[in-house]
Amino acid sequence: RLIMNYPNIPDCQGLIAELIEYGRLMHEYGVQNTDIDAVTDEAYNNLKDSVQKLKSLPICKDLLKQEPNDLDSILSLRPEGPRKLWNSFNEEIYLEKLEGALLSRMAGCILGVAVEAWSIEDMENWAKYNGDAFPPTNYWRGTKYPGYIRYTKDDYKNYTLGGLKYVPVDDDITYTLLGLIVAEEYGIDFSTEDVGKAWVKYLPMACSAEDIALRSLKKGLDAKKVADIDNPYCQWIGADIRSDPWAYIAPAFPERAAHMAYNDAYLSHRRNGIYGEMFFSAVQSAAFAVDDPIEAIKIGLSEIPRECSLSKAVKWALDERNNIKNYKDARQAVDDKFKGMSGVHTINNACLTIFGISIGGDDVTKVLSETVAMGLDNDCTAATAGSIIGAIVGKKGIPSHWCKNFNNTINSYLNGIDEFKIDDVVNRFYTLAKRTYSVK
Repeated sequence: RLIMNYPNIPDCQGLIAELIEYGRLMHEYGVQNTDIDAVTDEAYNNLKDSVQKLKSLPICKDLLKQEPNDLDSILSLRPEGPRKLWNSFNEEIYLEKLEGALLSRMAGCILGVAVEAWSIEDMENWAKYNGDAFPPTNYWRGTKYPGYIRYTKDDYKNYTLGGLKYVPVDDDITYTLLGLIVAEEYGIDFSTEDVGKAWVKYLPMACSAEDIALRSLKKGLDAKKVADIDNPYCQWIGADIRSDPWAYIAPAFPERAAHMAYNDAYLSHRRNGIYGEMFFSAVQSAAFAVDDPIEAIKIGLSEIPRECSLSKAVKWALDERNNIKNYKDARQAVDDKFKGMSGVHTINNACLTIFGISIGGDDVTKVLSETVAMGLDNDCTAATAGSIIGAIVGKKGIPSHWCKNFNNTINSYLNGIDEFKIDDVVNRFYTLAKRTYSVK
């Protein structure tokens, strides 16, 4: 079953904010700090106790059987699938499709960054204020956040039409590059422990589940266990956005791409969080060998458990897509289906990604445009949708306005690496992909 009816959780955040402000007010009214501390400490301890009680509640064992975390069990629950689509490595086809996937991924990410997680209404109003088309058919003309620096490197202006001089930093792009490094330094048969070592060496910061895993790794904790430690974000989209390098290393080899994705995802995620990365790695891998992105999506389903919540959601999206005409339809359908789900969850964002591809077809601009316009975690969804359709159509299918200002340069916040050259990244992925096909 696909669990959609979330519990009616009270507004704890609002109550906590009120508690803090009353603590301050009572101090201003002359109440002794020791008396205030006694009340707020009690509230804090009660909250901690409630969190522990929630974590201790018995989970559904039947659902767990359908959604295992270990690879062997996942493999046993997959439906039939092609597993590998090329008999041999085709250099010419690969390079054309790799460049298309990479360029379109970066374009989708940059387009979404400026309006990440905005409501549709806010995006529509911003487009009107800027004089931009909506859904956006080019990079935004302006930003609400001039002077604000992302990931210690790039002003928000660098993500706009007038400010774009290279590919500015973002975690969606950074993990693509870090995956490349992992496979180079530890081999294409890298382990979860190897990924952990690379994170400690290269990642200065992370978000949500990745942040929790990184902090635990830096304490010397076991890479195979850090995703289970104080991590309520283990089914969020963070692993999903790390899916593309494995497809670029294992093109037209969805089983191999999904296996690498598993080893990466297990560091920070569990269950549908893991499946999200496996699924989209397999989809992108298949996109190197098929002409229809929907066919690639269906192949991706063959690499995750057939009865898991993500699989059921993807099948729903595929069934529903004929009723989805535009970004508003897509967002409404997802909001209705997944009411109460976090806006950065793997499942609802996966469905938006599928709707964006379905609406846009082989039109890269329309895929990016409609996907960003849907909102939720729209830099992530547009990046993934861009990578899928970019692999389908190849570099020749990417309108030049999306990448003409990249100037062969990707800015980086990885430790010790300030920038990458796009042609070098392409060559390095090419070397790894050849290695994948040379292994018997």
